Amino acid sequence: MAASPTFSVSEQRRQRVHDAVRALLAEQGFRVSMEAVALRAGCSKQTLYAQFGNKQGLIRSVVSEHMDLATAHLAERYDDPRKTLIAFAIQHLEHLCDPAILATSQLMAAEAHQFPEEAQALYRDACDTLVQRLAVWLKTAMKRGQLRHDEPHYAAELLLSMIVGMDFERQRFGMRHRDTDTLRKRWAEFAVDAFLRAFSPVAITPVDPVARPAVRLRSTKTKTTKT
Repeated sequence: MAASPTFSVSEQRRQRVHDAVRALLAEQGFRVSMEAVALRAGCSKQTLYAQFGNKQGLIRSVVSEHMDLATAHLAERYDDPRKTLIAFAIQHLEHLCDPAILATSQLMAAEAHQFPEEAQALYRDACDTLVQRLAVWLKTAMKRGQLRHDEPHYAAELLLSMIVGMDFERQRFGMRHRDTDTLRKRWAEFAVDAFLRAFSPVAITPVDPVARPAVRLRSTKTKTTKT
């Protein structure tokens, strides 16, 4: 049996802080304060400022940790693109099914107009970073000949859209969604397989024009009869 990993006191405190931030973002959105985080995490505000600088740095740290976890399946894994992308897709869907993530998303979307700079920074650190990392992986797969060469950033955005589908919207409106491992796995496989077919490196052989049945066009000229 493998031994449990041991964490230093600073690592344990950092994890408590991150957990506190995630919980408070779902409750308070952009209005979360360093004081509230310190109280929830059981540390002082001075400790937070010393370690993270300010509230933006604290949120960025939490998002960065999530991005590392969300893209862990993409790390130098090109032996089986389908397996890698399905694992990535399942984890992404699991993340979106987290009630805290849904609550945070809804609250922050409602507050974005009041906190435009914070909202835009969060989008860059989260959404843009996710697209960028996936695009880098796809670009490498294209260079290796595993995917058809195309614009990797467009391909990344397309794949993410296919993975999410309408499920996040269903959750937002309280509709039934893919809330089980089986349903998420089935959709992840469907989306990834459709994407891989679209970006297959195998060129489609054009139809031989000689083999095409001739199409005789009706002439618009009136045939004259010699008398």
